Amino acid sequence: MEAGQDNTDETMRKEVEALLGQLDKFHPTIPDSVTDYYLRKTGFQTTDPRVTRAISLAAQKFIADVAHDALQQSKLRIDNDKSRGKERRIVLTSPDLSASMRTYGVHIMKPESLGISAPAAAAAPPAEAGKQ
Repeated sequence: MEAGQDNTDETMRKEVEALLGQLDKFHPTIPDSVTDYYLRKTGFQTTDPRVTRAISLAAQKFIADVAHDALQQSKLRIDNDKSRGKERRIVLTSPDLSASMRTYGVHIMKPESLGISAPAAAAAPPAEAGKQ
């Protein structure tokens, strides 16, 4: 059993080394400087650029998956909306993105409005109400 474990460990080590070797040649969509900034902001420090690239690659994959899922949500929404007729313009909306993110455990909530509410805005200001 010990020999089998050593073989598995050796195989995994070779696979990790091969991946890290490929990361030297890979240039992710998210620049290393952006990834470094957010890693430092969270307290993570590394001097190995391959670690930064691996995290950039994981973030790129996550963003691509979310965007793809949001696209599918948008297509479903358009297919269910019969009022548009033949107009099938695909637009990324907040509800599509929110539904996509929910599948990954991220819940997006619409913030409260910072302005005055619609009923209050429709009412005349108190100073002008007396002039009428």
